[in-house]
Amino acid sequence: QVQLVESGGGLVQAGGSLRLSCAASGRTFSRYTMGWFRRAPGKEREFVAAISWRGDSTDYAESVKGRFTISRDNAKNTVYLQMNSLKPEDTAVYYCTAELLLTQNLAVISNYAYWGQGTQVTVSS
Repeated sequence: QVQLVESGGGLVQAGGSLRLSCAASGRTFSRYTMGWFRRAPGKEREFVAAISWRGDSTDYAESVKGRFTISRDNAKNTVYLQMNSLKPEDTAVYYCTAELLLTQNLAVISNYAYWGQGTQVTVSS
């Protein structure tokens, strides 16, 4: 099992940047595909980005491509989401998620078993 704790959320003006971090417990972090999802007020939780357990594959939602970057540091058991050129529509609770040895369909929410509590990101116009 793995436990996930997100940090780095906050309030930022449109056009600004934030970096979210997700610290994972356990000794097998390197075997987990990691992802970020978000839920905006009144909407369903949606995929944002994911990185494979090998670190050789990433996937992004169309709405964030070119603005967000996901990365991982296995030595620190941490996955990051660098968010640039933020827009008011990026306002949401951002959730970190993990699944052991996931290699396909990284954007499918039901493929992930482990979730963090979420961190709020608010982008003002």
